[in-house]
Amino acid sequence: MHDIRAIRENPAEFDAQLARRGLSPLSPEILALDEARRTAIHAAETAKAEQNSASKQVGAAKAKGDEAEFERLRALVAEKKAEVAQMQTEAGELDAKLRDLLMTVPNLPLADVPEGEDEDQNVEIKRWGNPRNFSFTPKEHYELPAVSTAMDFETAAKLSGSRFVVLKGGVARVHRALAQFMLDLHVDKHDLSENITPVLVRDEAMLGTGQLPKFAEDSYQTTNGWWLIPTAEVTLTNYASGEVMEENALPQRMCAHTNCFRSEAGSAGKDTSGMLRQHQFEKVEMVTLCTPETAIDEHERMTSCAEAVLETLGLPYRRIVLCTGDMGFGAQKTYDLEVWLPGQNTYREISSVSTCGTFQARRMNGRYKPADGGKPEFIATLNGSGLAVGRCLIAVLENGQEEDGSVTLPAALHPYLGGKTRLVDGKLV
Repeated sequence: MHDIRAIRENPAEFDAQLARRGLSPLSPEILALDEARRTAIHAAETAKAEQNSASKQVGAAKAKGDEAEFERLRALVAEKKAEVAQMQTEAGELDAKLRDLLMTVPNLPLADVPEGEDEDQNVEIKRWGNPRNFSFTPKEHYELPAVSTAMDFETAAKLSGSRFVVLKGGVARVHRALAQFMLDLHVDKHDLSENITPVLVRDEAMLGTGQLPKFAEDSYQTTNGWWLIPTAEVTLTNYASGEVMEENALPQRMCAHTNCFRSEAGSAGKDTSGMLRQHQFEKVEMVTLCTPETAIDEHERMTSCAEAVLETLGLPYRRIVLCTGDMGFGAQKTYDLEVWLPGQNTYREISSVSTCGTFQARRMNGRYKPADGGKPEFIATLNGSGLAVGRCLIAVLENGQEEDGSVTLPAALHPYLGGKTRLVDGKLV
């Protein structure tokens, strides 16, 4: 959420940054609401002062035996009390209306984010690894003989409908091994603290990270009001909700492996084949809470942590910086990592790493106490996939496929697979 004081001080700059995201000016509407709210608050405070003054005079009139003055003042107190209540209600309604409006306004991009309308204007800034030269035409993951019996879409459809999958046998174990490998790498090499969090959260948690109110249709809600998390960003970031941390306790770098749930609203007909886009999937998420001054360096660090997963697995990838029109709602700047999928002959997103500045912290009132003893300030938050487990499985299968239909697995996974090195007919050998 945005700082209303910053909008008051420089509305033209606020609107200029919104324009970079393709949005019309909002400062006139925001400032009109803010002015009405402040006027209502001032009027309520003035009426309250008048009520208090009249209340003090009531006793004095009674003591003097001035019955007429006593009755006049008592009536005035009652009148002011009703007036104060009405004005406080009006101020509260305007405050809520302003907050609701600010809750729907996206974060402002950093100055170095490239301008653009959509993903076609994203900018590639790095490549790692060379795509393998196959002596045969590579298949997509769901077409591979090594996995066809262990990647069951028909049973999943019977159980749950489309965009679900049942993994069996060796493929299920490789999927589990990937999550374990990612966690171990982040904890042992990158010094992230591991967490196990709930996957059901309250409205406040989804509001804090920006999934609500604007993107409710992208998530699932239970009949008793809980939300299924679309990512552990929601739970990990909300550790800061309502808290005041010590600056010397920052940065807090965390990771969690969870199931994630997304309705994929608006994606009908997109990536319907295989398990690339699912309603339920697993992800190892990274979240950092830090001071605003260190957020840019933390963004680079977090992105490198995600890249290390791909590099250790020997998977070619590229780093993309998203343009202003393609960034997520809460992001100031985002790097996407896209892994090479030979079956599709293209790079596909496998991680998105964003720095959000103080945007999320303002929504959840997450602050830190400066070491120099100053007043509490809002923290900065960052989040990123480290990685999406299912998409990583797809990349491992497609890049490791052999002409005989088997799959050669990355050496980094062998210790997690009991020393097995290949997938043949859905089994590890």
